[in-house]
Amino acid sequence: MRTHYCNQVNKELIGREVKLCGWVNRVRHHGKVVFINLRDREGIVQVVVEEEQQELFEVATKIHNEYVLCIEGKVRSRPEGLINYEMITGEVEVVVEKLDILAKSEALPFNLDEYQEANDELRLRYRYLDLRRKEAGDKLIFRSKVVKKIRDYFDRLGFLEIETPILTKSTPEGARDFLVPSRNFPGKFYALPQSPQIFKQLLMAAGFDRYYQIVKCFRDEDLRADRQPEFTQMDVELSFVDEQEIMRIHEELLRELFAELLQVALPAQFPQMTFKEAMARYGSDKPDLRIPLELVDIADVVKNSGFAVFADAAKKPEYRVAALRLPKGATLSRKQLDGYIEYVAIFGLKGLAHVKVNERAQGIAGLQSSILKFLSEDVVENILIRTKAETGDIIFFAAGVTNIVNEALGALRVKLGHDHGLVEHGFRPLWVIDFPMFAKLENGDWTFMHHPFTAPATDNAEEVIADPAKVLARAYDLVLNGIELGGGSIRISNYSMQMAIFKVMGMSEETAKENFGHLLEAFKYGYPPEGGIAFGIDRMIMLMSGAKSIREVIAFPKTQTGMCPLVQAPSTVNAAQLKELGIKCYQKQTD
Repeated sequence: MRTHYCNQVNKELIGREVKLCGWVNRVRHHGKVVFINLRDREGIVQVVVEEEQQELFEVATKIHNEYVLCIEGKVRSRPEGLINYEMITGEVEVVVEKLDILAKSEALPFNLDEYQEANDELRLRYRYLDLRRKEAGDKLIFRSKVVKKIRDYFDRLGFLEIETPILTKSTPEGARDFLVPSRNFPGKFYALPQSPQIFKQLLMAAGFDRYYQIVKCFRDEDLRADRQPEFTQMDVELSFVDEQEIMRIHEELLRELFAELLQVALPAQFPQMTFKEAMARYGSDKPDLRIPLELVDIADVVKNSGFAVFADAAKKPEYRVAALRLPKGATLSRKQLDGYIEYVAIFGLKGLAHVKVNERAQGIAGLQSSILKFLSEDVVENILIRTKAETGDIIFFAAGVTNIVNEALGALRVKLGHDHGLVEHGFRPLWVIDFPMFAKLENGDWTFMHHPFTAPATDNAEEVIADPAKVLARAYDLVLNGIELGGGSIRISNYSMQMAIFKVMGMSEETAKENFGHLLEAFKYGYPPEGGIAFGIDRMIMLMSGAKSIREVIAFPKTQTGMCPLVQAPSTVNAAQLKELGIKCYQKQTD
Protein backbone atom coordinates (compact mmCIF):
# COMPACT_ATOMS: atom_id res chain seq x y z
CA MET A 1 0.00 0.00 0.00
CA ARG A 2 2.86 2.43 0.80
CA THR A 3 6.00 3.24 -1.17
CA HIS A 4 7.96 4.78 1.71
CA TYR A 5 7.98 5.23 5.45
CA CYS A 6 7.54 8.84 6.53
CA ASN A 7 11.15 9.47 7.56
CA GLN A 8 12.37 8.22 4.17
CA VAL A 9 10.90 11.26 2.46
CA ASN A 10 13.88 13.56 1.83
CA LYS A 11 15.44 15.92 -0.73
CA GLU A 12 16.41 13.02 -2.99
CA LEU A 13 12.69 12.41 -3.64
CA ILE A 14 11.85 15.99 -4.65
CA GLY A 15 9.59 15.93 -7.69
CA ARG A 16 8.70 12.26 -7.21
CA GLU A 17 5.37 10.69 -6.33
CA VAL A 18 5.12 8.88 -2.97
CA LYS A 19 2.42 6.94 -1.18
CA LEU A 20 2.39 7.12 2.62
CA CYS A 21 0.28 5.49 5.35
CA GLY A 22 0.07 6.48 8.97
CA TRP A 23 -1.59 8.37 11.78
CA VAL A 24 -2.32 12.06 12.03
CA ASN A 25 0.08 13.39 14.62
CA ARG A 26 -1.15 16.97 14.32
CA VAL A 27 -3.42 19.08 12.08
CA ARG A 28 -3.00 22.83 11.44
CA HIS A 29 -5.54 24.87 9.47
CA HIS A 30 -3.97 27.94 7.82
CA GLY A 31 -6.69 29.48 5.73
CA LYS A 32 -6.19 28.11 2.24
CA VAL A 33 -3.84 25.33 3.37
CA VAL A 34 -4.20 22.39 5.76
CA PHE A 35 -0.91 21.07 7.18
CA ILE A 36 -0.94 17.50 8.46
CA ASN A 37 1.96 15.90 10.31
CA LEU A 38 1.68 12.26 9.27
CA ARG A 39 3.32 9.71 11.58
CA ASP A 40 4.29 6.07 11.24
CA ARG A 41 6.69 3.90 13.27
CA GLU A 42 9.76 5.45 11.61
CA GLY A 43 9.00 9.15 11.88
CA ILE A 44 6.93 12.16 10.83
CA VAL A 45 6.57 14.09 7.59
CA GLN A 46 4.51 17.15 6.78
CA VAL A 47 1.84 16.73 4.11
CA VAL A 48 0.00 19.67 2.60
CA VAL A 49 -3.55 19.88 1.29
CA GLU A 50 -4.15 23.06 -0.72
CA GLU A 51 -7.46 24.81 -1.39
CA GLU A 52 -7.11 24.32 -5.16
CA GLN A 53 -7.83 20.63 -4.58
CA GLN A 54 -11.34 21.52 -3.40
CA GLU A 55 -12.65 18.02 -2.74
CA LEU A 56 -9.49 16.96 -0.89
CA PHE A 57 -9.44 20.23 1.01
CA GLU A 58 -12.97 19.69 2.35
CA VAL A 59 -12.01 16.21 3.53
CA ALA A 60 -8.83 17.53 5.14
CA THR A 61 -10.69 20.16 7.17
CA LYS A 62 -12.61 17.38 8.93
CA ILE A 63 -9.54 15.33 9.90
CA HIS A 64 -8.50 15.08 13.56
CA ASN A 65 -5.53 13.68 15.47
CA GLU A 66 -4.97 9.92 15.23
CA TYR A 67 -7.06 9.44 12.13
CA VAL A 68 -5.45 6.78 9.93
CA LEU A 69 -4.69 8.07 6.44
CA CYS A 70 -3.32 6.88 3.14
CA ILE A 71 -2.06 9.73 1.00
CA GLU A 72 -0.50 10.02 -2.41
CA GLY A 73 1.36 13.12 -3.49
CA LYS A 74 4.47 14.79 -4.83
CA VAL A 75 7.49 15.72 -2.74
CA ARG A 76 8.65 19.34 -2.87
CA SER A 77 11.07 21.57 -0.96
CA ARG A 78 9.74 23.64 1.88
CA PRO A 79 10.10 27.40 1.51
CA GLU A 80 13.40 28.60 3.03
CA GLY A 81 11.83 30.28 6.03
CA LEU A 82 9.65 27.27 6.88
CA ILE A 83 12.34 24.58 7.07
CA ASN A 84 12.23 22.63 10.34
CA TYR A 85 15.79 21.53 11.08
CA GLU A 86 14.66 19.57 14.16
CA MET A 87 12.87 17.04 11.92
CA ILE A 88 14.68 14.52 9.71
CA THR A 89 12.11 15.34 7.02
CA GLY A 90 12.03 19.06 7.85
CA GLU A 91 13.38 20.27 4.49
CA VAL A 92 10.56 18.77 2.44
CA GLU A 93 6.81 18.29 2.39
CA VAL A 94 4.34 16.23 0.38
CA VAL A 95 1.62 17.99 -1.63
CA VAL A 96 -1.40 15.70 -1.43
CA GLU A 97 -3.02 14.55 -4.67
CA LYS A 98 -5.11 11.73 -3.21
CA LEU A 99 -6.29 11.17 0.36
CA ASP A 100 -8.14 8.26 1.91
CA ILE A 101 -9.34 8.14 5.53
CA LEU A 102 -8.77 4.51 6.53
CA ALA A 103 -10.02 4.90 10.11
CA LYS A 104 -11.29 7.62 12.40
CA SER A 105 -10.36 8.16 16.06
CA GLU A 106 -12.39 9.21 19.04
CA ALA A 107 -11.00 11.57 21.69
CA LEU A 108 -7.95 9.97 23.34
CA PRO A 109 -7.59 9.20 27.05
CA PHE A 110 -4.31 11.18 27.00
CA ASN A 111 -2.49 13.32 24.45
CA LEU A 112 0.13 11.80 22.16
CA ASP A 113 1.44 14.72 20.09
CA GLU A 114 2.99 16.35 23.17
CA TYR A 115 3.82 14.16 26.14
CA GLN A 116 1.26 14.40 28.90
CA GLU A 117 1.83 12.93 32.34
CA ALA A 118 -0.44 9.95 32.91
CA ASN A 119 -0.28 7.32 35.61
CA ASP A 120 1.22 3.93 34.77
CA GLU A 121 -2.05 2.03 34.96
CA LEU A 122 -3.77 4.36 32.47
CA ARG A 123 -0.83 4.21 30.07
CA LEU A 124 -0.66 0.42 30.30
CA ARG A 125 -4.44 0.08 29.91
CA TYR A 126 -4.05 1.87 26.57
CA ARG A 127 -0.53 0.61 25.88
CA TYR A 128 -1.17 0.46 22.12
CA LEU A 129 -1.76 4.22 22.26
CA ASP A 130 1.18 4.85 24.57
CA LEU A 131 3.46 3.06 22.09
CA ARG A 132 2.48 5.53 19.37
CA ARG A 133 4.52 8.13 21.23
CA LYS A 134 7.98 8.42 19.68
CA GLU A 135 9.64 8.19 23.10
CA ALA A 136 7.94 4.85 23.79
CA GLY A 137 8.00 3.39 20.30
CA ASP A 138 11.67 4.15 19.75
CA LYS A 139 12.61 1.97 22.71
CA LEU A 140 10.96 -1.08 21.11
CA ILE A 141 12.64 -0.35 17.78
CA PHE A 142 15.97 -0.05 19.60
CA ARG A 143 15.28 -3.33 21.41
CA SER A 144 14.73 -5.08 18.10
CA LYS A 145 18.07 -3.80 16.81
CA VAL A 146 19.90 -5.00 19.94
CA VAL A 147 18.41 -8.49 19.74
CA LYS A 148 19.27 -8.77 16.04
CA LYS A 149 22.88 -7.83 16.69
CA ILE A 150 23.06 -10.36 19.54
CA ARG A 151 21.88 -13.10 17.20
CA ASP A 152 24.29 -12.00 14.48
CA TYR A 153 27.16 -12.03 16.97
CA PHE A 154 26.52 -15.54 18.29
CA ASP A 155 25.81 -16.91 14.82
CA ARG A 156 29.17 -15.53 13.71
CA LEU A 157 30.90 -17.39 16.57
CA GLY A 158 29.31 -20.72 15.68
CA PHE A 159 26.63 -20.84 18.38
CA LEU A 160 23.35 -22.66 17.75
CA GLU A 161 20.04 -21.12 18.82
CA ILE A 162 18.04 -23.96 20.34
CA GLU A 163 14.63 -23.65 21.99
CA THR A 164 14.00 -25.29 25.35
CA PRO A 165 10.62 -26.23 26.92
CA ILE A 166 8.27 -23.68 28.45
CA LEU A 167 6.21 -26.34 30.23
CA THR A 168 8.60 -28.09 32.60
CA LYS A 169 8.99 -29.48 36.11
CA SER A 170 8.68 -27.53 39.35
CA THR A 171 11.66 -27.77 41.69
CA PRO A 172 11.86 -26.65 45.32
CA GLU A 173 14.89 -24.39 44.86
CA GLY A 174 15.00 -20.71 43.87
CA ALA A 175 12.10 -18.28 43.54
CA ARG A 176 8.45 -19.34 43.42
CA ASP A 177 7.31 -21.06 40.23
CA PHE A 178 4.27 -20.22 38.16
CA LEU A 179 2.32 -23.49 38.03
CA VAL A 180 0.19 -24.78 35.14
CA PRO A 181 -2.35 -27.53 35.92
CA SER A 182 -2.38 -30.56 33.64
CA ARG A 183 -5.77 -31.68 32.31
CA ASN A 184 -4.42 -35.06 31.20
CA PHE A 185 -2.74 -35.78 34.52
CA PRO A 186 -5.17 -34.66 37.24
CA GLY A 187 -3.48 -33.32 40.36
CA LYS A 188 -0.18 -32.76 38.57
CA PHE A 189 1.33 -29.51 37.37
CA TYR A 190 3.82 -28.11 34.94
CA ALA A 191 5.96 -25.15 35.95
CA LEU A 192 6.93 -22.23 33.75
CA PRO A 193 10.75 -22.08 33.69
CA GLN A 194 12.63 -19.59 35.85
CA SER A 195 15.60 -20.37 33.59
CA PRO A 196 16.48 -23.00 30.97
CA GLN A 197 19.32 -24.05 33.30
CA ILE A 198 18.84 -27.82 33.34
CA PHE A 199 17.99 -28.06 29.64
CA LYS A 200 20.98 -26.06 28.49
CA GLN A 201 23.26 -28.24 30.60
CA LEU A 202 21.70 -31.31 29.01
CA LEU A 203 22.37 -29.78 25.60
CA MET A 204 26.04 -29.73 26.58
CA ALA A 205 25.74 -33.43 27.46
CA ALA A 206 24.25 -33.95 23.99
CA GLY A 207 27.31 -32.42 22.35
CA PHE A 208 25.88 -29.06 21.25
CA ASP A 209 28.90 -27.27 22.67
CA ARG A 210 27.85 -23.69 21.82
CA TYR A 211 24.21 -22.86 22.57
CA TYR A 212 22.33 -19.60 22.95
CA GLN A 213 18.69 -18.61 23.18
CA ILE A 214 16.65 -15.43 23.55
CA VAL A 215 14.11 -16.93 25.91
CA LYS A 216 11.13 -16.02 28.08
CA CYS A 217 11.49 -16.89 31.78
CA PHE A 218 9.03 -16.62 34.66
CA ARG A 219 9.34 -15.94 38.38
CA ASP A 220 6.50 -15.48 40.83
CA GLU A 221 8.21 -12.87 42.99
CA ASP A 222 7.69 -9.38 44.34
CA LEU A 223 8.25 -6.77 41.65
CA ARG A 224 10.55 -3.76 41.47
CA ALA A 225 11.59 -1.30 38.76
CA ASP A 226 13.89 -3.91 37.23
CA ARG A 227 11.67 -6.97 37.79
CA GLN A 228 8.68 -8.47 35.96
CA PRO A 229 6.91 -11.83 36.45
CA GLU A 230 7.88 -12.69 32.87
CA PHE A 231 11.15 -11.46 31.44
CA THR A 232 13.47 -12.08 28.51
CA GLN A 233 16.86 -13.65 28.98
CA MET A 234 19.87 -14.04 26.73
CA ASP A 235 20.89 -17.55 27.71
CA VAL A 236 24.31 -18.93 26.77
CA GLU A 237 26.15 -22.20 27.48
CA LEU A 238 29.52 -23.47 26.23
CA SER A 239 31.57 -26.65 26.66
CA PHE A 240 35.35 -26.92 26.99
CA VAL A 241 35.83 -23.37 28.31
CA ASP A 242 36.93 -21.61 31.47
CA GLU A 243 35.66 -18.46 33.18
CA GLN A 244 37.98 -16.12 31.33
CA GLU A 245 36.87 -17.25 27.87
CA ILE A 246 33.19 -16.87 28.75
CA MET A 247 33.82 -13.39 30.13
CA ARG A 248 35.91 -12.43 27.08
CA ILE A 249 33.16 -13.49 24.64
CA HIS A 250 30.54 -11.44 26.44
CA GLU A 251 32.75 -8.41 26.92
CA GLU A 252 33.27 -8.32 23.17
CA LEU A 253 29.52 -8.64 22.60
CA LEU A 254 28.84 -5.61 24.80
CA ARG A 255 31.64 -3.60 23.20
CA GLU A 256 30.10 -4.25 19.77
CA LEU A 257 26.56 -3.38 20.90
CA PHE A 258 27.58 -0.14 22.58
CA ALA A 259 29.92 0.94 19.78
CA GLU A 260 27.52 0.22 16.92
CA LEU A 261 24.24 1.32 18.50
CA LEU A 262 25.30 4.06 20.93
CA GLN A 263 28.71 5.11 19.58
CA VAL A 264 30.07 4.46 23.07
CA ALA A 265 33.47 2.86 23.60
CA LEU A 266 33.52 0.46 26.56
CA PRO A 267 36.90 -0.50 28.09
CA ALA A 268 39.14 -2.84 26.09
CA GLN A 269 39.11 -5.08 29.16
CA PHE A 270 36.47 -4.94 31.86
CA PRO A 271 37.83 -4.69 35.43
CA GLN A 272 37.33 -7.61 37.80
CA MET A 273 36.71 -7.41 41.54
CA THR A 274 36.20 -10.11 44.13
CA PHE A 275 32.93 -10.33 46.02
CA LYS A 276 34.82 -9.72 49.26
CA GLU A 277 36.39 -6.49 47.97
CA ALA A 278 33.10 -5.23 46.51
CA MET A 279 31.30 -5.71 49.83
CA ALA A 280 34.13 -4.09 51.77
CA ARG A 281 34.43 -1.02 49.54
CA TYR A 282 30.86 -0.54 48.35
CA GLY A 283 28.60 -2.61 50.62
CA SER A 284 27.15 -4.29 47.52
CA ASP A 285 28.01 -7.08 45.09
CA LYS A 286 26.74 -4.86 42.25
CA PRO A 287 28.51 -1.55 42.89
CA ASP A 288 27.94 1.50 40.75
CA LEU A 289 31.49 2.56 39.94
CA ARG A 290 30.30 5.91 38.60
CA ILE A 291 29.91 7.07 42.21
CA PRO A 292 33.32 7.96 43.75
CA LEU A 293 32.33 7.18 47.35
CA GLU A 294 33.60 4.17 49.31
CA LEU A 295 33.02 2.50 52.63
CA VAL A 296 36.03 2.35 54.95
CA ASP A 297 36.53 -0.13 57.79
CA ILE A 298 37.44 1.51 61.09
CA ALA A 299 36.91 -1.43 63.48
CA ASP A 300 40.61 -1.63 64.35
CA VAL A 301 40.69 2.12 65.06
CA VAL A 302 37.70 2.17 67.44
CA LYS A 303 38.08 -1.28 69.00
CA ASN A 304 39.47 0.13 72.26
CA SER A 305 37.74 3.51 72.18
CA GLY A 306 35.40 4.80 74.83
CA PHE A 307 32.39 4.72 72.51
CA ALA A 308 30.69 1.42 73.41
CA VAL A 309 28.51 1.35 70.28
CA PHE A 310 31.62 1.23 68.11
CA ALA A 311 33.92 -0.68 70.46
CA ASP A 312 31.49 -3.54 71.17
CA ALA A 313 30.68 -4.03 67.49
CA ALA A 314 34.38 -3.94 66.57
CA LYS A 315 35.06 -6.92 68.85
CA LYS A 316 32.44 -9.19 67.26
CA PRO A 317 33.52 -11.13 64.15
CA GLU A 318 30.06 -11.04 62.57
CA TYR A 319 29.77 -7.26 63.03
CA ARG A 320 31.23 -4.35 61.11
CA VAL A 321 32.10 -0.73 61.92
CA ALA A 322 32.41 1.36 58.78
CA ALA A 323 32.61 4.99 57.70
CA LEU A 324 31.42 6.76 54.56
CA ARG A 325 32.80 10.22 53.68
CA LEU A 326 30.76 12.69 51.64
CA PRO A 327 32.96 15.47 50.20
CA LYS A 328 31.61 18.97 50.91
CA GLY A 329 28.82 17.46 52.98
CA ALA A 330 29.34 19.55 56.11
CA THR A 331 26.67 21.97 54.90
CA LEU A 332 23.93 19.36 55.25
CA SER A 333 21.04 20.64 57.36
CA ARG A 334 19.53 18.88 60.34
CA LYS A 335 16.49 18.05 58.22
CA GLN A 336 18.66 16.45 55.53
CA LEU A 337 20.59 14.43 58.11
CA ASP A 338 17.36 13.20 59.69
CA GLY A 339 16.20 12.15 56.24
CA TYR A 340 19.31 10.00 55.76
CA ILE A 341 18.86 8.47 59.22
CA GLU A 342 15.29 7.51 58.28
CA TYR A 343 16.53 6.12 54.97
CA VAL A 344 19.08 3.72 56.45
CA ALA A 345 16.51 2.57 59.02
CA ILE A 346 14.64 0.95 56.12
CA PHE A 347 17.50 -1.55 55.90
CA GLY A 348 17.46 -2.34 59.63
CA LEU A 349 20.28 0.00 60.71
CA LYS A 350 19.45 1.32 64.17
CA GLY A 351 21.57 4.45 64.04
CA LEU A 352 23.70 6.62 61.78
CA ALA A 353 26.31 8.78 63.49
CA HIS A 354 28.12 11.59 61.73
CA VAL A 355 31.03 14.00 62.11
CA LYS A 356 31.23 17.32 60.27
CA VAL A 357 34.76 18.40 59.34
CA ASN A 358 34.53 22.18 59.60
CA GLU A 359 38.31 22.75 59.69
CA ARG A 360 40.60 19.78 59.14
CA ALA A 361 43.79 21.58 60.22
CA GLN A 362 42.38 22.14 63.73
CA GLY A 363 42.08 18.43 64.50
CA ILE A 364 39.29 17.49 66.91
CA ALA A 365 38.64 21.18 67.63
CA GLY A 366 37.61 21.69 64.01
CA LEU A 367 34.99 18.94 64.10
CA GLN A 368 31.31 18.96 65.01
CA SER A 369 29.50 15.88 66.36
CA SER A 370 27.75 14.54 69.42
CA ILE A 371 29.98 11.41 69.46
CA LEU A 372 33.30 13.30 69.78
CA LYS A 373 33.08 13.32 73.58
CA PHE A 374 33.40 9.52 73.55
CA LEU A 375 36.50 9.44 71.34
CA SER A 376 40.11 10.37 72.07
CA GLU A 377 42.06 12.75 69.84
CA ASP A 378 44.23 9.89 68.59
CA VAL A 379 41.19 7.82 67.58
CA VAL A 380 39.60 10.80 65.86
CA GLU A 381 42.81 11.66 64.00
CA ASN A 382 43.19 8.06 62.81
CA ILE A 383 39.58 8.11 61.55
CA LEU A 384 40.25 11.34 59.63
CA ILE A 385 43.39 9.84 58.09
CA ARG A 386 41.67 6.55 57.25
CA THR A 387 38.74 8.30 55.54
CA LYS A 388 40.96 10.96 53.88
CA ALA A 389 38.72 13.66 55.30
CA GLU A 390 39.15 17.27 54.23
CA THR A 391 37.67 20.58 55.33
CA GLY A 392 33.97 20.79 54.44
CA ASP A 393 33.38 17.02 54.44
CA ILE A 394 30.99 14.95 56.53
CA ILE A 395 31.67 11.39 57.67
CA PHE A 396 28.83 8.95 58.34
CA PHE A 397 29.34 5.96 60.65
CA ALA A 398 27.48 2.68 61.07
CA ALA A 399 28.03 -0.25 63.44
CA GLY A 400 26.16 -3.52 63.56
CA VAL A 401 25.71 -6.89 61.91
CA THR A 402 27.89 -6.91 58.78
CA ASN A 403 25.08 -7.64 56.32
CA ILE A 404 22.93 -4.83 57.69
CA VAL A 405 25.78 -2.30 57.73
CA ASN A 406 26.76 -3.23 54.18
CA GLU A 407 23.24 -2.99 52.82
CA ALA A 408 22.45 0.27 54.62
CA LEU A 409 25.69 2.11 53.89
CA GLY A 410 25.80 0.68 50.36
CA ALA A 411 22.35 2.10 49.67
CA LEU A 412 23.24 5.38 51.39
CA ARG A 413 26.35 5.64 49.19
CA VAL A 414 24.18 5.44 46.07
CA LYS A 415 21.62 7.90 47.41
CA LEU A 416 24.29 10.43 48.39
CA GLY A 417 25.86 10.10 44.96
CA HIS A 418 22.58 10.91 43.22
CA ASP A 419 21.46 13.56 45.71
CA HIS A 420 24.71 15.50 45.42
CA GLY A 421 25.48 15.19 41.72
CA LEU A 422 28.42 12.84 42.11
CA VAL A 423 27.35 10.26 39.50
CA GLU A 424 29.73 10.31 36.56
CA HIS A 425 28.35 10.16 33.02
CA GLY A 426 28.83 7.08 30.89
CA PHE A 427 28.97 3.35 31.50
CA ARG A 428 31.19 1.52 34.00
CA PRO A 429 31.15 -2.28 33.60
CA LEU A 430 32.59 -4.62 36.21
CA TRP A 431 32.97 -8.36 36.67
CA VAL A 432 32.38 -9.48 40.25
CA ILE A 433 34.08 -12.84 40.89
CA ASP A 434 34.98 -15.25 43.70
CA PHE A 435 31.54 -15.36 45.29
CA PRO A 436 30.97 -17.54 48.34
CA MET A 437 29.50 -20.86 47.26
CA PHE A 438 26.91 -20.85 50.04
CA ALA A 439 24.94 -18.42 52.20
CA LYS A 440 23.61 -19.24 55.65
CA LEU A 441 19.88 -18.92 56.29
CA GLU A 442 18.39 -17.56 59.53
CA ASN A 443 17.65 -21.12 60.69
CA GLY A 444 21.30 -22.06 60.25
CA ASP A 445 20.84 -24.09 57.06
CA TRP A 446 22.95 -23.49 53.98
CA THR A 447 21.64 -22.39 50.60
CA PHE A 448 23.38 -21.53 47.34
CA MET A 449 24.49 -18.01 46.37
CA HIS A 450 23.80 -18.50 42.63
CA HIS A 451 22.27 -21.92 41.96
CA PRO A 452 23.10 -25.48 43.07
CA PHE A 453 24.73 -26.40 39.74
CA THR A 454 27.56 -23.87 40.13
CA ALA A 455 30.97 -25.49 40.44
CA PRO A 456 32.98 -24.76 43.60
CA ALA A 457 36.57 -23.55 43.28
CA THR A 458 37.76 -26.88 44.70
CA ASP A 459 37.58 -30.35 43.16
CA ASN A 460 37.47 -31.95 46.61
CA ALA A 461 33.88 -32.86 47.52
CA GLU A 462 34.85 -33.71 51.10
CA GLU A 463 36.31 -30.23 51.52
CA VAL A 464 32.98 -28.72 50.45
CA ILE A 465 31.06 -30.77 52.99
CA ALA A 466 33.56 -30.18 55.80
CA ASP A 467 33.56 -26.36 55.72
CA PRO A 468 30.92 -24.82 53.42
CA ALA A 469 31.61 -21.29 54.69
CA LYS A 470 35.09 -21.23 53.17
CA VAL A 471 34.15 -22.57 49.72
CA LEU A 472 34.26 -20.12 46.84
CA ALA A 473 32.23 -20.52 43.65
CA ARG A 474 33.44 -20.41 40.08
CA ALA A 475 30.81 -17.76 39.46
CA TYR A 476 30.91 -14.34 37.82
CA ASP A 477 28.40 -11.50 37.60
CA LEU A 478 28.55 -8.64 35.12
CA VAL A 479 27.52 -5.35 36.71
CA LEU A 480 26.85 -2.16 34.77
CA ASN A 481 26.21 1.14 36.54
CA GLY A 482 25.08 -0.59 39.71
CA ILE A 483 22.73 -3.05 37.99
CA GLU A 484 23.40 -6.77 37.66
CA LEU A 485 23.29 -7.24 33.90
CA GLY A 486 24.02 -10.95 33.92
CA GLY A 487 25.46 -13.80 35.90
CA GLY A 488 26.96 -17.16 35.22
CA SER A 489 29.31 -19.85 36.35
CA ILE A 490 31.31 -22.90 35.45
CA ARG A 491 28.97 -25.83 36.10
CA ILE A 492 29.41 -28.97 38.15
CA SER A 493 30.16 -31.80 35.73
CA ASN A 494 30.33 -34.90 37.95
CA TYR A 495 27.93 -36.83 40.13
CA SER A 496 29.91 -36.87 43.38
CA MET A 497 30.40 -33.09 43.53
CA GLN A 498 26.76 -32.43 42.68
CA MET A 499 25.62 -34.74 45.47
CA ALA A 500 28.04 -33.02 47.87
CA ILE A 501 26.41 -29.66 47.09
CA PHE A 502 22.95 -31.11 47.67
CA LYS A 503 24.13 -32.64 50.94
CA VAL A 504 25.39 -29.28 52.26
CA MET A 505 21.98 -27.84 51.45
CA GLY A 506 20.31 -30.59 53.49
CA MET A 507 18.85 -32.39 50.49
CA SER A 508 18.70 -36.16 50.76
CA GLU A 509 19.93 -38.40 47.95
CA GLU A 510 16.37 -39.56 47.37
CA THR A 511 15.05 -36.00 47.08
CA ALA A 512 17.93 -35.01 44.82
CA LYS A 513 17.19 -37.86 42.43
CA GLU A 514 13.47 -37.11 42.47
CA ASN A 515 14.04 -33.43 41.57
CA PHE A 516 17.16 -33.61 39.42
CA GLY A 517 17.52 -37.24 38.40
CA HIS A 518 17.59 -36.31 34.71
CA LEU A 519 20.75 -34.26 35.23
CA LEU A 520 22.39 -36.70 37.64
CA GLU A 521 21.87 -39.49 35.09
CA ALA A 522 23.55 -37.40 32.39
CA PHE A 523 26.71 -37.16 34.51
CA LYS A 524 27.18 -40.92 34.06
CA TYR A 525 27.53 -40.84 30.28
CA GLY A 526 30.51 -38.66 29.43
CA TYR A 527 29.56 -35.17 30.63
CA PRO A 528 31.88 -32.39 29.36
CA PRO A 529 33.36 -29.54 31.41
CA GLU A 530 31.19 -26.52 30.68
CA GLY A 531 29.85 -23.18 31.83
CA GLY A 532 27.49 -20.43 30.86
CA ILE A 533 25.89 -17.13 31.59
CA ALA A 534 22.52 -15.39 31.30
CA PHE A 535 21.91 -11.70 30.62
CA GLY A 536 18.68 -9.86 31.33
CA ILE A 537 17.67 -8.47 27.94
CA ASP A 538 15.13 -6.12 29.52
CA ARG A 539 17.71 -4.68 31.91
CA MET A 540 20.27 -4.34 29.13
CA ILE A 541 17.84 -2.40 26.92
CA MET A 542 16.77 -0.28 29.91
CA LEU A 543 20.37 0.77 30.56
CA MET A 544 21.28 1.31 26.92
CA SER A 545 18.15 3.33 26.12
CA GLY A 546 18.24 5.44 29.27
CA ALA A 547 14.86 4.15 30.47
CA LYS A 548 14.03 4.34 34.18
CA SER A 549 12.24 0.98 34.34
CA ILE A 550 12.20 -2.24 32.34
CA ARG A 551 8.47 -1.64 31.84
CA GLU A 552 9.41 1.07 29.34
CA VAL A 553 11.25 -1.39 27.10
CA ILE A 554 8.70 -4.23 27.18
CA ALA A 555 5.86 -4.08 24.66
CA PHE A 556 3.09 -5.09 27.08
CA PRO A 557 4.45 -5.08 30.65
CA LYS A 558 2.73 -5.78 33.94
CA THR A 559 2.26 -3.22 36.70
CA GLN A 560 4.26 -3.42 39.92
CA THR A 561 1.48 -5.60 41.32
CA GLY A 562 1.88 -8.08 38.45
CA MET A 563 -1.34 -7.08 36.71
CA CYS A 564 -1.90 -6.33 33.01
CA PRO A 565 -4.42 -3.45 32.83
CA LEU A 566 -4.72 -3.90 29.05
CA VAL A 567 -6.30 -7.36 29.09
CA GLN A 568 -7.19 -7.40 32.81
CA ALA A 569 -4.94 -10.37 33.62
CA PRO A 570 -4.88 -12.28 35.86
CA SER A 571 -8.58 -13.02 35.67
CA THR A 572 -11.06 -15.58 36.91
CA VAL A 573 -11.99 -18.57 34.76
CA ASN A 574 -15.37 -20.25 34.54
CA ALA A 575 -16.46 -23.22 36.61
CA ALA A 576 -16.41 -25.59 33.64
CA GLN A 577 -12.71 -24.92 33.05
CA LEU A 578 -11.88 -25.52 36.69
CA LYS A 579 -13.93 -28.71 36.77
CA GLU A 580 -12.16 -30.05 33.71
CA LEU A 581 -8.83 -29.47 35.46
CA GLY A 582 -10.05 -30.92 38.76
CA ILE A 583 -9.39 -27.67 40.61
CA LYS A 584 -11.32 -25.92 43.35
CA CYS A 585 -10.54 -22.34 44.38
CA TYR A 586 -10.54 -21.11 47.96
CA GLN A 587 -10.38 -17.53 49.16
CA LYS A 588 -6.98 -16.88 50.74
CA GLN A 589 -7.26 -15.97 54.40
CA THR A 590 -5.54 -12.73 55.45
CA ASP A 591 -4.79 -11.41 58.91
